[in-house]
Amino acid sequence: MLESYVMKIILALFLPGLLVVLLTRITYHHVVGLVLTVALIAASVYAGYTHTWLLYAVDALSLTVGFYYAGRMIRNARKGPKEE
Repeated sequence: MLESYVMKIILALFLPGLLVVLLTRITYHHVVGLVLTVALIAASVYAGYTHTWLLYAVDALSLTVGFYYAGRMIRNARKGPKEE
């Protein structure tokens, strides 16, 4: 039981942030990537895969970090390659 809870926390640390970045790469807009990821997390909560407030907080932290990174990635892509 404890092993599965630890595994859920580890996955909650990385997967939402990675999903935001992946969906941002696909849609070319970081807000759309965030909204789609939040919709997927909401569906998993509705299905009963997330049970505690700690998992909600870890998901939110990962979403925030992923959103920040995706925003930086989009800004750097819009600047274009550096000319030397």
